[in-house]
Amino acid sequence: MLRRIGTTGLLVIALTACGGGGGSAGATPTGGKAAPPARSTPTRTVTPSQVQRVLSKLSVEEKVGQLFMPVLYGTSAGTVSGENQARYAAQTPAKVIGEYHLGGVILFPQNVRSSGQVVGLTNGMQKAAGKVPLLIGTDQENGLVSRMAALMTKFPSASQIGATKDTGLSREVAKATGEELRALGVNLDFAPVADVNINPRNPVIGPRAFGDDPQRVAKMVAAAVKGFGDAKIAATAKHFPGHGDTSVDSHTGLPVIKHSKAEWERIDAPPFKAAIEAGVDAVMSAHIVFPKLDPSGDPATLSKPILTGLLREKLGFDGVISTDALNMGGVRKKYNDGEIAVRAVLAGADLLLMPNDLPRAYKAVLAAVKSGRISKQRLDQSVTRLLTLKQNEGLLEKAPVASEREAAGVLRSAEHRKLAARVGN
Repeated sequence: MLRRIGTTGLLVIALTACGGGGGSAGATPTGGKAAPPARSTPTRTVTPSQVQRVLSKLSVEEKVGQLFMPVLYGTSAGTVSGENQARYAAQTPAKVIGEYHLGGVILFPQNVRSSGQVVGLTNGMQKAAGKVPLLIGTDQENGLVSRMAALMTKFPSASQIGATKDTGLSREVAKATGEELRALGVNLDFAPVADVNINPRNPVIGPRAFGDDPQRVAKMVAAAVKGFGDAKIAATAKHFPGHGDTSVDSHTGLPVIKHSKAEWERIDAPPFKAAIEAGVDAVMSAHIVFPKLDPSGDPATLSKPILTGLLREKLGFDGVISTDALNMGGVRKKYNDGEIAVRAVLAGADLLLMPNDLPRAYKAVLAAVKSGRISKQRLDQSVTRLLTLKQNEGLLEKAPVASEREAAGVLRSAEHRKLAARVGN
């Protein structure tokens, strides 16, 4: 299901994108209903010229804006919010999108009231985006981290699905989840979790992972990636290089994983390799220190040896690398909010998720590009990858418009509720 071309030439809210209690491989079934065959050809034909035409029309300021995906406040694109004004010096989500030329927005429960309201919100934000439609993301892992739980089918957690040993169920649940998100106007899910939860004291992953066996987790992750692809929604494997063996929550602290390179290859790497082979659209970094992979002491999110050397060059991933939420404590120990954003780009990240101070981060990245610290070629690589992901999801062909009627027919459908009950049994 490789839906990508090469691109070398491409809360303040208590819970963050990493989820948990704090802040945002070929899969062959071993039991139950067999998964449908993987798509062997892209859903659309993507040529470099399509992406390059859009890229060529963007100013440097617009290119920098494409990198950012903050959380905005309000239940419609025109909602006046003091929170938006205080944080972004713009009152409404629409104005923030225009002011910073945003490439994406992430939704949280505070953005959710009803299906019709969310459809209106996503349509309104897409209308405000101007030249390039938005990636609209959320963390809908199911189970513990389910940002759209008020509206969507309640599926079991990854650990419950993993316990069935049935990759067909993993694929079906991901497909159903993706269908419901797409009906709401969401086109990117920060799921599946690809961590191998081998530490029973892990305070942030736990049941969010498919289990503690690397090979089983790898098969489940690959199946989920294919399921999201079946639903035509972008998937994100997280948290690279592996957040499974931690006893510190990266929302508030900076975990250190002491695995050797050989242990990383055996324990942490298989699910990410499987996700890449399955055609995953994005990989999210972890705010963890992994000394045997990079002795600098910087978290993986800011590590060029890990994001570029390991994920890009060793594993061959050429899709979008997303940071975990940049307002989390684990990434803010050594640098200010502007420097964090710059270092993440220099490390190899393409999508800067939820910066703690968007104005400062945006200005810092823009200044780094203008000074040459971030080369224009490096900026274009990230923007090209982001535009390619958008093209793969059909966003560059036509700005997406969600339908309230379609959402009403898809959300919590009888078919999806039966699937949830079947997984739970």
